[in-house]
Amino acid sequence: MSSSQSSAQSSPQPTAQSSAQRVPNRQLSALIAEAGFSNAGLARRVDQLGLEHGLDLRYDKTSVTRWLRGQQPRGTTPALIAEVFTRRLGRRLTAQDLGLDACAPVYAGLEFAATPSEAVDIVSGLWRKDSGSHAELRKIAFTPAGLVVPSRDWLIGRPDERVARGVDPDGGPGSAGPGAGPDGFTGGLGRPGTAGAAARHGVAGARVPSQVRGPAPGPGGLRAGGGGLTPAGHLTRAAAGAAGAVRSAERPDRTERGPGQRVSVGDVNALRSVGELFRALDHAYGGGHARQALVRYLEHEAEPMLRGVYGEQLGRRLFGAAADLTRLAGWTSYDIAAHGLAQRYFVQALRLAQAAGDRAYGSYVLVTMSRQAVYLGHGREAVQLARVAQQGVGSTAPPLVQALLHAAEARGHGVLGEVRACTSSLARAERALEAAKSGEDVPPWARLFDEAQLADESGHCHRDLQQYRAAAQHAERSLQLRGTGFARSRLFCRVVLATARLGLGEVEQACALAAEAAQQAAEMRSVRAHEYVRDFERRLEPYRDAAPVRGYRERVAALH
Repeated sequence: MSSSQSSAQSSPQPTAQSSAQRVPNRQLSALIAEAGFSNAGLARRVDQLGLEHGLDLRYDKTSVTRWLRGQQPRGTTPALIAEVFTRRLGRRLTAQDLGLDACAPVYAGLEFAATPSEAVDIVSGLWRKDSGSHAELRKIAFTPAGLVVPSRDWLIGRPDERVARGVDPDGGPGSAGPGAGPDGFTGGLGRPGTAGAAARHGVAGARVPSQVRGPAPGPGGLRAGGGGLTPAGHLTRAAAGAAGAVRSAERPDRTERGPGQRVSVGDVNALRSVGELFRALDHAYGGGHARQALVRYLEHEAEPMLRGVYGEQLGRRLFGAAADLTRLAGWTSYDIAAHGLAQRYFVQALRLAQAAGDRAYGSYVLVTMSRQAVYLGHGREAVQLARVAQQGVGSTAPPLVQALLHAAEARGHGVLGEVRACTSSLARAERALEAAKSGEDVPPWARLFDEAQLADESGHCHRDLQQYRAAAQHAERSLQLRGTGFARSRLFCRVVLATARLGLGEVEQACALAAEAAQQAAEMRSVRAHEYVRDFERRLEPYRDAAPVRGYRERVAALH
């Protein structure tokens, strides 16, 4: 934000309203009394919240007095005031609830919507803004404070009673009509906007292709990172699909889907299929490779579906598919270091999962948020998110899901240097993984948590705790077990192993491992991959005059 923008926002100068037009703000006055704020106290909290977002606000008790007299604060200030009251009173409040004008809030995209239709409005607005002006959105800062309300609302919120649109449950005028199934849809695959929609995006058909939907692979197979499985040999198909999504977004054809059309089973399957393609690209080449194509697909295909006509059962499936793609949009944004944008996608994926009635997937989104917090060094928030996820699914969740949640908590403890808590969480994860039975009915995304992944998590934890021998053992095991299709995950683990070797004084071996990782990072569009390598290089500083280090730097310099 420029200094002129900052001063304009913080200035207590009158707005265009004349004194004669102003009406005392009784809503704000009542909320101030309920919260127990003094005028000075409210102003101080608004200023402090502004600092979290890089805003130099200088409000005081006089500013609040003006607001109470009816003056409207400028810019994002109404949203900041609403957030202050939200935190204090423990319920979501908007600027309008405070008698203030609506604005584009600093917390836009971090709201946990009250209804499914509101959730669609929020997330579709995010897709459109990202598709049209992603350079600006990528600059939004990550805010730990923005994690509190969504995770709490997910944990204690009531399930959505109804998500169906345009379908009268009593069979009245809004019902699906002749030939509809019990869910109020025909399930046909041949009409425009179903197979055609998939074809426009480079997908071979509206049905989930068998090669994408196949059985879980063995240790050498490719497991897609957010759920679902795509063999490594089909990355070319994935690339074609992503390219098709870009082309269709840029050159809409005459069969482009519009809001109000009936949604079919094939439409939802197409969303799932496209998700597999983008997941494969993300794992092999990094989040920056096709992120923008994914966002455009969400804007041009998922949004019209969510605004279409569907019954209750299919609607839940539709929201589930949209949640998965939105989480993936957040994951790819996270991978290119667009952390504020990623945070917003994760919050909206969490809300869509609630509309889908999928509590387990909601816990998975929270784990994803926890991983981002770990990466950014917010260990306490990471632990809290993992624990909320555990509370949300309870002890009845499949052992594989429990293992994933405990491992996520362990990572947070590792960042905090809490040895006992970290070790305890890892032990719980290991026991849960051992209790998981082959062929057990678990969500696709949970099947990805296996021995290779647990070894990876353990290696990271022991690295963070500076227990380098254990870190090396776990990292080596993960590399032995994990399939080659997970190029980026293998890169991360290789750097963890290099760091562990360096910590053990094995400089030459550490540099050899890191050089391999640097070569791989050069071929990826992943800020995280490059940051892993840079972190290792910072650790090399005490050994800068050693021959292996000089050789490493020469090899890396040749890559640029």
